[in-house]
Amino acid sequence: MSIPESVRTGMQQTNALFSSAVVKNGDIDALDNIYTEGARILPPGANLIQGRAQIKAFWQQAIAGLGLKDAKLSSVDAQAAGDSVLEVGKADLTLGEGQILTVKYVVHWKQEAGLWKWDTDIWNMNQ
Repeated sequence: MSIPESVRTGMQQTNALFSSAVVKNGDIDALDNIYTEGARILPPGANLIQGRAQIKAFWQQAIAGLGLKDAKLSSVDAQAAGDSVLEVGKADLTLGEGQILTVKYVVHWKQEAGLWKWDTDIWNMNQ
């Protein structure tokens, strides 16, 4: 990865917060510290969703609907793009009955309020 260690650490903290607070503990409001205010997500098979309120509603429904119990995100590559970062990664999602769904993702990161946050988030399944 060609990004400073402090940026990489900030990204890892944000990814860990998604797993621990949002997925494991159901704290949807923690998404305020994960997504930028004007963030966009592009979920598979769905329209673009923009803004934290809509993103929160999406994740609340998706976590409950999938029975999502854990999400382990890991970077495959991350490159600086001006004052932002483009990350390619993979996530292992543990569903309610213990099955693991692996997805690949691309996140465009921006710094907001001193935190590295997801500004654009797109993912799809490996099947």
